[in-house]
Amino acid sequence: MICKDCQPAILDLLLDPAAPANADVRAHIESCPACTQEFKSMQATFALLDTWQAPDPSPYFDQKLAVRLREEQTLAPAGWFEQLKSRLLFNTGRQFRPALAGGLALILLVGGGTYANLTGFPHPVPQTSAAVQDLQILDKNDQALQTMDQLLQDDAPADDSTTQPSS
Repeated sequence: MICKDCQPAILDLLLDPAAPANADVRAHIESCPACTQEFKSMQATFALLDTWQAPDPSPYFDQKLAVRLREEQTLAPAGWFEQLKSRLLFNTGRQFRPALAGGLALILLVGGGTYANLTGFPHPVPQTSAAVQDLQILDKNDQALQTMDQLLQDDAPADDSTTQPSS
């Protein structure tokens, strides 16, 4: 038997030394000095625990406890903040589990929807037809021509000798 397999079985040997399942452990302890030392240490610990006596409770423990309970029951109720604080500090949290599960589900839905909207589904780019593109080009050219005409009209001299005065 290997020492690391023997270590957990030492407690079984201490609790029931006459059990036939402990024969291998007894044989290993007799041949291994480290396991023998461990066994003797556990025996000493168990012997010390057998001699220990628990102290007796106070003779008036029950009466004192009943008085303190009555005092706590007659106290004015705490404010809503103190009640909330004590509920959070001294409970198991079972009443918060459904709310926590709902909140996490909501976070997953919103996060998953946002992620799917950003990366998962490509949005189609609106396609314009060739006719629309040609009309847009002509409109830009027309605007450029009008701008050029205005610039050329502003550059013309106001008194030109070749023009006839109108009467």
